[in-house]
Amino acid sequence: MSLQKNYLDVPGTTIFDADQSRKGYHLNQFCMSLMKAENRERFKADERAYLDEWGMTEEQKQAVLDRDLNRCISLGGNIYFLAKIGATDGKSFQQMAGSMTGMTEEEYRNMMIAGGRSADGNRVVGEGGDAQAHRQPQGNTANKKGN
Repeated sequence: MSLQKNYLDVPGTTIFDADQSRKGYHLNQFCMSLMKAENRERFKADERAYLDEWGMTEEQKQAVLDRDLNRCISLGGNIYFLAKIGATDGKSFQQMAGSMTGMTEEEYRNMMIAGGRSADGNRVVGEGGDAQAHRQPQGNTANKKGN
């Protein structure tokens, strides 16, 4: 039985639901492994070899290697787990979020201090707001159903 997911039509947003959780299980487990210093050291010493120890898809591994966090999210990654990659790289959550929006850290911080993006034009896919996929660094792939 398939559930109707009206929330898939929210531009610039991937909802971490049960399907995303299943898709990203191994990716998120890898991220959580980075909480241990010895695992961070092993990962930094040979990223590919460490990733190969996890049951991730090749696409998930490549997204991690590329530090393409938007792609990681579309492949089931949860931003709170993915933050462990940023921390391993010495990046703040704010730096990571800025990179995901195509903004500098300062631009992202200023946008958030000013109240974030407006919901006007961003309630459903196809409106003219600034969160629409065609205006995002990840492009139109960010909101494909099933991603």
